[in-house]
Amino acid sequence: MALARQRDRQPTLAQLRAFAAVAEHLHFRDAAAATGTSQPALSGALSSLEDVLGVRLVERTTRKVLLTPEGERLAVRARSVLAAVDQLVEDAATVRGPFTGALRLGVIPTVAPYLLPTVLHLVREKYPALDLQVHEEQTSSLVEGLTSGRLDLLLLAVPLDAPGTVELPLFDEDFVLVAPLGHELGGREGIPRTVLRDLDLLLLGEGHCLRDQALDVCREAGRRDAPVTTTAASMSTLVQLVAGGIGATLLPRTALPVETTRSAQLVTGTFADPAPSRRIALVARAGAGRGQEYAELAEELRGAVRGLPISPCGD
Repeated sequence: MALARQRDRQPTLAQLRAFAAVAEHLHFRDAAAATGTSQPALSGALSSLEDVLGVRLVERTTRKVLLTPEGERLAVRARSVLAAVDQLVEDAATVRGPFTGALRLGVIPTVAPYLLPTVLHLVREKYPALDLQVHEEQTSSLVEGLTSGRLDLLLLAVPLDAPGTVELPLFDEDFVLVAPLGHELGGREGIPRTVLRDLDLLLLGEGHCLRDQALDVCREAGRRDAPVTTTAASMSTLVQLVAGGIGATLLPRTALPVETTRSAQLVTGTFADPAPSRRIALVARAGAGRGQEYAELAEELRGAVRGLPISPCGD
């Protein structure tokens, strides 16, 4: 009888989504914002879930929220259930027809402003029935969103080496040196990477993959100490710091038409072959129900970006 009563009281998806959001943010206000609900509604859903399960999931204090040991364990299962439900919805969309319904695309900030116009134009022209929903976040957040089922597809720099994902390469692009007006390297071509050993180099802040890529390039050039400590949260700010004469930086070539026109106090220089570069790709969950659609979208994007200063993969 007790088991029968328990089966009659199953958790709802709303309750599980509330719990998963609280487990991720450990803050009721942020979790409510992430789920698009009010804090009282979120708290009520979580309390109802605890009642249904007969387990205390969180410890509430005046300053923060902590998961109980039971909550830590069940949060993993809740995310798995929600991911399976999202996969069910995705599979249903595939059955209805290709390139229909919602597609939640995650994009890193160092790609979004420069490639999204091409992506959006392609989707409007080629896939008008597709509801493209764009989320701009840093790489770690995007990968978490993909693996948890919050996002369907990512557009970012690879390799990721993330288990359970598949990468669909789009193009390679060179890094270009951007320096303040009057800099000795301005306007030069064939710059050797070794100049990076002693250059005052400005970087994006922690969490941006472009920062890690720039540091890798510096290490390959033989630099042992870290670049200057000044960092920026966006490439626009980074470029303004360079224009102010604080130092130089590395920008992906697709960013140049947007970022270097913001100031007349900038000059650029290109590196000798093989120039330092990065690869941009679409990334999906392995075995995703819309995998064939994603492969087709990647192929269409490779064609759409040919007018950009990049090298499409597969050429």
